[in-house]
Amino acid sequence: MNREPVSSSETVRITTEYDRRAREIPEDYYCLSRPANLMMHQQTLRSCLALLRRSSVFPLAGRRIADIGCGSGTWLLEFMRWGAEPSDLAGIDLIPGRIERARLRIPQADLRTGNATKVPWPEGSFDLVSQFMAFTSILEPAVKQAAAAEMLRVLKPGGVILWFDFRIDNPANRQVRGIRAPEIRSLFPECGIRLMSAMLAPPLTRLTAGWAWPLAEILHAMPFLRTHYAGLISKNRPK
Repeated sequence: MNREPVSSSETVRITTEYDRRAREIPEDYYCLSRPANLMMHQQTLRSCLALLRRSSVFPLAGRRIADIGCGSGTWLLEFMRWGAEPSDLAGIDLIPGRIERARLRIPQADLRTGNATKVPWPEGSFDLVSQFMAFTSILEPAVKQAAAAEMLRVLKPGGVILWFDFRIDNPANRQVRGIRAPEIRSLFPECGIRLMSAMLAPPLTRLTAGWAWPLAEILHAMPFLRTHYAGLISKNRPK
């Protein structure tokens, strides 16, 4: 009996999980009007900007940028705020409805529905490739490896990957899995990798941000309470 390709079965599992979240999670659950969400978003911004400032990527004007697992374009919009031109942006996502929304928000961008294991752009197309919590939804090691290889393929020599994802497992959701530093390094061999712990654990943020924002910032200053990695992965130029 022929087995279904790993990437195909994993795609079905991921889309099924996203469908479940769309049904069960209230539409405003991640809205930035909620203090905890605003804090987590700001902590993500601060860590990513700190990493990019240390690279040669800024200014973003004239840089081509792709977001893998772009959703409805949230981080592509952030790149625009950081100076990127809308026509230099690209993104891919499994969920057609998310891509449709992203196209309404950024009609100039090159936005595709598809799988991260086979992205539609030529080799060496982008100065910056990003992923924000897309890999944590991939459980099959072979699929993660294929997606990482595609990110490197479309990245220009000397370009960088901006990484943001869980570094620990979520005990409340077995459909996601944290990605620790050794695994990140194995996914991107022969690359320069800089990682920093980021984001106060979401349960602690939700517990404190609404009534004691300063306390939440104090807790965030303790690295062992941070649950994510922000990372900058540099593709080495050929010798």
